[in-house]
Amino acid sequence: MLAHDIIRRPIITEQSMDQVQERKYTFEVAKGANKIEIKKAIEEIFKVQVEKVTTINYIGKPKRQGVFAGKRADWKKAVVKLTADSKTIELFES
Repeated sequence: MLAHDIIRRPIITEQSMDQVQERKYTFEVAKGANKIEIKKAIEEIFKVQVEKVTTINYIGKPKRQGVFAGKRADWKKAVVKLTADSKTIELFES
């Protein structure tokens, strides 16, 4: 798996932006990726040193539109903590 296949998109919410001061960054990642793969992908893409990776699996909610019933997609979130001597990720600074 390539690094850009593992890291899908950054998650920019009020809660995730509050964690930037603690050097924690939040991303949506591939469902099959493990913590080691996520760490290597972040280090390769952003040229930073990762201290810790925390992952959370989300189960899609059931939804319906009139007669049609379905389910939102399952997805995985990763919170990445950078080391103290690492540079920041510019994507979250603005």
